Amino acid sequence: MKTLYLDIFSGISGDMFIGAMLDLGVDAHKLAHQIEKLKLDGFHLHVAQDERQGIAGIKFDVHLAHEHDHDHHHGEGCDHEHEEHAHPHEHKGAHDHHHDAHDHTHHAHGEHSHEAHDHDHSHDDSRDFTAIKKLITKSKLSPWVKKKSIAVFQRIADAEGKIHGKPASQVHFHEVGAVDSIVDIVGGCIALEMLGKPRVIASPVVEGTGWIRCAHGRFPIPAPATLAILGARRIGITQCDEPNELITPTGAALLAEFAESFEVMSGIVAEKIGFGLGTRENKTRPNVLRAVLGTQSKISGLKSKVADASASNPSTHLDWEIDRIAVLETNLDDINAEILGSFVEAGLAEGALDVFHTPIQMKKNRPGVLLTVLCAETDADKFSEMMLRETTAFGVRRTIAERRKLRREFATVKTKFGKVTVKLGKLNGQVVQAAPEFESCKKLAAQKKVSLKEVYEAANRVVIGSSPRKR
Repeated sequence: MKTLYLDIFSGISGDMFIGAMLDLGVDAHKLAHQIEKLKLDGFHLHVAQDERQGIAGIKFDVHLAHEHDHDHHHGEGCDHEHEEHAHPHEHKGAHDHHHDAHDHTHHAHGEHSHEAHDHDHSHDDSRDFTAIKKLITKSKLSPWVKKKSIAVFQRIADAEGKIHGKPASQVHFHEVGAVDSIVDIVGGCIALEMLGKPRVIASPVVEGTGWIRCAHGRFPIPAPATLAILGARRIGITQCDEPNELITPTGAALLAEFAESFEVMSGIVAEKIGFGLGTRENKTRPNVLRAVLGTQSKISGLKSKVADASASNPSTHLDWEIDRIAVLETNLDDINAEILGSFVEAGLAEGALDVFHTPIQMKKNRPGVLLTVLCAETDADKFSEMMLRETTAFGVRRTIAERRKLRREFATVKTKFGKVTVKLGKLNGQVVQAAPEFESCKKLAAQKKVSLKEVYEAANRVVIGSSPRKR
């Protein structure tokens, strides 16, 4: 499988993403033909070669027919404070669509279609999630594009729902319901399919600083929807010194839906490199999205027990999952054992990945415990505060660690007592770990009035007997 690495050092928006895909080799005419299947009226696509701070790439734009000579700005973004003359129904974003007066390839559709009577003729920028979902569902786009496009919009609807205190189904879009944003999202999914649906990895998310005006009022960057979308997927954000918005809600939703992990480039062999251009000339970095399409470098010397296939082909690519977690630690020599036990229970109840304590020897040869909390990177401050408030700690050490995880699945096995759920860990499609689920064994033991040990051992025998790794 190919790997697509999104280097978002200068952010991401829907139009920048499509521009990068086109620069990687996606055919613009074929992309336009697929977008026509939405049967939306009143727009045409512009694709142009341009550059930002000496970096050549593709500028992708959606131009609306009713705009005439006015600049068209990305519908999902927010007004920066110095931009005071925007149309009241348009919002300028970090990577706005913009009329370039020269060197455009025009891919017109909508107003010139032979099937105009079937098209959505509405030029109202306001649509609800139900209407957008219906528009996509009734189209003749591929099932994968429909599914992914709706999933991206769902992420935005969920975020907006939380911001406004409404269910996602009742969210009424004003910005992302606009034609250009629909084209960006659906077009981005089409472009990925045209690239062969590669595995997507992204660099750590970098956002700018400053203030913006949007539908929610005057807000600091990141925009409310952007922050909510990334937060829902537990994607961390690091701000840089660029005094502009870099991540738009559409860009955030595309990342949340497609990126498997967020990490520095590791072992990527670049076969193609594409640049999608934004409109603004940034202050501290070129306003481009760099997309790298290729493969990950071959890894040798795998342990024979990982998979039988690895023994015969030591250069097998590993398809494990990668993420980052926070490791929080503090040394304690004066905490009551009951309070320590209570903290472990409370930490797990609050959503920590794990909480444990280890006996250690501290200064002056005093016995103590090392209290450790593993949690999502975005929850590090919450659990650090919890450790300081609810234990005797005066300080907490924090380390960010990368994890390599097997892809997990659940299956059901038959034992002489009944069915038991087992957890499977897969690497390159092969089961390399398998274990009965404790709660499933416990429930069955209670039903059959036998010991938990008997049920667990019976399930484990089935697991061992069916696992190629353990034969």
